[in-house]
Amino acid sequence: MEGEGRSGGPPGPAPQPPLHPAVAPLSFLLGRWRGEGEGGFPTINSFRYGEEIQFSHSGKPVIAYSQKTWKLASGEPMHSESGYWRPKPDGAIEVVLAQSTGIVEVQKGTYDAEKKIIKLKSELVGNASKVKEITRVFEVTNGELSYIVQMATLLTTLQPHLKATLAKL
Repeated sequence: MEGEGRSGGPPGPAPQPPLHPAVAPLSFLLGRWRGEGEGGFPTINSFRYGEEIQFSHSGKPVIAYSQKTWKLASGEPMHSESGYWRPKPDGAIEVVLAQSTGIVEVQKGTYDAEKKIIKLKSELVGNASKVKEITRVFEVTNGELSYIVQMATLLTTLQPHLKATLAKL
C-alpha cells in the first residue's frame, strides 16, 4: 500500500542545522571522542579511566558539551559533566559546566582555531567545599583530542589532576 509505514512512527533523524558562524572556528571539536586518561592529586591515589566526550551544536552560537568516565577494569561509571561552550569572534570563550559531584564551573579563556587549542580558567567554582580553581587546556593534534586539567584546593596550589587522549569516533 502506498505510504505504508510512513505514519505513526517516530520521525527520522532531524537534519543537522547550519553551523553558526560563532561555532565554525571550533567545528574541529564537533562529534564524539573516546579514549583513556589518568588522574591523580597530592591528596588521592592515582587512577586510570575510560572516557567519552561529545561536542554538538543546534545552529545557535553555542556548543553543547557532555563527558562521562568509567573504570577501565569494570566499566563502572565514575565522573560525568555537561555544559555549554560559547566561543566569541575575538577568540575569547565562555564555558559553563555542571559536574555529577554537584560542583559547577564558570570558565573563561581563549581559543586558537588555527592551532586547535582551547585554554580555560575558572572564574567561579561553585558548591565545592575544597576546590578553589580549575584550569583546562584542550588541544587537537594529528586527529586526537587531548586535555590537561589542573586543580587548586584550599590546601594546595594549582596541580595536575587529569590528562587524557581521545580519538574521534
